[in-house]
Amino acid sequence: MVANADPKNRWTTADLEFFPNTGDRYEIIDGDLYVTRAPHWKHQRVLTRLCRSLPTQDVDNRTGEALQTPGLIFAGEQNVIPDLIWISDERAASCVDEAGHFTAAPELIVEVASQSSQDITRDRQVKLKLYSRVGVREYWIVDWQQQTVEIYRRSQARLELVFTLFAEDELTSPLFAEFTLKVAEIFS
Repeated sequence: MVANADPKNRWTTADLEFFPNTGDRYEIIDGDLYVTRAPHWKHQRVLTRLCRSLPTQDVDNRTGEALQTPGLIFAGEQNVIPDLIWISDERAASCVDEAGHFTAAPELIVEVASQSSQDITRDRQVKLKLYSRVGVREYWIVDWQQQTVEIYRRSQARLELVFTLFAEDELTSPLFAEFTLKVAEIFS
């Protein structure tokens, strides 16, 4: 659900302090408020498998880690909670605010497509545009229902779709040396 009846009134990160802790996920992108509920358990299973599969070093031998549902605050009107990120320790050490949110783009963001068409549109359009603007190097949209992985990579200062992988394909990334994962293993 998107909440912003008046385009002159923009939601900010400060507004989130007044929301009840109901378990809903609140995200602000370009001043618009997005509210989502807890995802399907298969969504969570895909996240867990990806988190366990991602390496602890990138192609430049920098250590890092995969984290599920971290808070990312890029500006007052840009506050998101992606499903999964991979961030180098070096970047993580220099971009955490007092509340424990990351304030700079991680190297990789993964969103697992939800069941609602609004959520799918947000991941493929609104978040893609935001992640492109803030400098994410790679963005994956994983669809557990269709068993596909869309791979967007930075090119010419923006994220562009380079592959759509299917169950029979292997997932690789130039971010990680010798990383391969059979797409089918994400969903089985």
